[in-house]
Amino acid sequence: MTNQFEIADYIVFVGYALLILVVGLWVSRTKKGEQKSAEDYFLASKSLPWWAIGASLIAANISAEQFIGMSGSGYKVGLAIASYEWMAAITLIIVGKFFLPIFIEKGIYTIPEFVAKRYSNNLKTILAVFWIGLYVFVNIASVLYLGALALETIIGIPMLYGVIGLAFFAAAYSLYGGLSAVAWTDVIQVVFLVIGGLITTYLALDLVSGGLGMWAGLEAIIEKAPDKFAMILDESNPEYLNLPGIGVLVGGMWVANLYYWGFNQYIIQRTLAAKSLKESQKGILLAAGLKLIIPLIIVVPGIAAYVITSDPGLMTDLGEVGQQNVPNSESVDRAYPWLLQMLPSGLKGLAFAALTAAIVSSLASMLNSTSTIFTMDIYKQYINPKANDKLTVRTGRIAATAALIIGSVMAPLLGGIDQAFQFIQEYTGVVSPGILAVFILGLFWKKATSRGAIIGVITSIPIAMYFKVGPKGWSDSSFFIDVPFLDQMGYTAIITMLIISVVSLAQNKGVDDNKGIKVDRSLFKTSKVFNAGSFAILIVLVALYSLFWK
Repeated sequence: MTNQFEIADYIVFVGYALLILVVGLWVSRTKKGEQKSAEDYFLASKSLPWWAIGASLIAANISAEQFIGMSGSGYKVGLAIASYEWMAAITLIIVGKFFLPIFIEKGIYTIPEFVAKRYSNNLKTILAVFWIGLYVFVNIASVLYLGALALETIIGIPMLYGVIGLAFFAAAYSLYGGLSAVAWTDVIQVVFLVIGGLITTYLALDLVSGGLGMWAGLEAIIEKAPDKFAMILDESNPEYLNLPGIGVLVGGMWVANLYYWGFNQYIIQRTLAAKSLKESQKGILLAAGLKLIIPLIIVVPGIAAYVITSDPGLMTDLGEVGQQNVPNSESVDRAYPWLLQMLPSGLKGLAFAALTAAIVSSLASMLNSTSTIFTMDIYKQYINPKANDKLTVRTGRIAATAALIIGSVMAPLLGGIDQAFQFIQEYTGVVSPGILAVFILGLFWKKATSRGAIIGVITSIPIAMYFKVGPKGWSDSSFFIDVPFLDQMGYTAIITMLIISVVSLAQNKGVDDNKGIKVDRSLFKTSKVFNAGSFAILIVLVALYSLFWK
């Protein structure tokens, strides 16, 4: 395809890239003769304020899989996919009130480190290796692939060069500066992400309305595609297996969200770097509030793209540019990049900067967390326990570089995936229920043992695969049951908890485990600001689900 960028777009985009690099390198600087400590590199010296934590949480979370993958799901499924975002707002509140106080009280660097303190080094190693593999082969690779797909669609850069370019951009500041560089640049990235995303949404809706503005466009897409605005799908909907009706609110969606926001290193690492627990909780509250508007930035443009491509008259009005890389039911992940190529000069560069900000910030976060887990839980545990700060930081940089190279090799191999967001959720969902079970019981049940947790997390994989395989393709399918993958996650988590409980009780004869966590109710007290903000978010969510129930 032809390059749709103009001079103004290049100026805006290059200006954004230079700003991120300059700020990233500036905050990474050290005084002459000083050496970064492990706490400086991996936890930003535990100095992050609440607004930086909130912004960084969103920047780390919103990436190509949301902008491109979730927008593609919006094109195909509709607003129902927004449950991942809106349910996350509730999850963040739960994490801030009940999980974070324990993590910060334990003074941990990594989630596997908590596993060692609560269970054993053996389980910590199993989970550390798992997380490194997941981050490298699924998360980093998918972010690079979807980001390069956007570059290919909008500017015409071949996939391979797009992957390399994004990898170098993220590496340029994150490998040297560590979490501090990532978190402080995330504040800028979120500004681009929100403003650029809102501009894209406005112009997409304005296009649908024939120039009558955003609200007229929103009314138009609701009128032309009412089936795309049902939050709770019924069994007749072809996407029911991906979003199984009321099960979204009371089933496996909780597994996906609690695992991701509560026990995911590249998310929780920001909260561990806070000045204090209250500061961290205020940051989580900010992130929860921002989660409410994310579907407007990501899902609504996908629905608008569906309405536009379904209307011959609107397609004709778009001219030659609109006929290139048009999304359809077989290529839904092209919906968002397709919209971007039709934006006016200058705004196209800003919107593309927002998309790139989402990609690069998440990529930098994943690299930093991968290196943190490898360095603190593998290298310092088994390879060089006496490593000083200089060697520890150097090892972290080498680990991040290796993860980036492997992810870059894997990225082009993901081509041809339909609904990349759903793909990522499903394959992460094979392992997340078992891990969630280990953590929930570890945090709040003092009788859970290391042996029970190890047996539980290992057996959770074949249990999850049993549900995932289902009856399709088998001559004798009576042994299998066919359930939506979110329900699969819920069932797997419950069964795993039962296995851990049975093994733990059999091992310790009902006595508390010697590593069980003794918590006092006072640990979970939260400020008036946190309580009031949480209540307001819950009211907004009830209103949204009531408005778009079916």
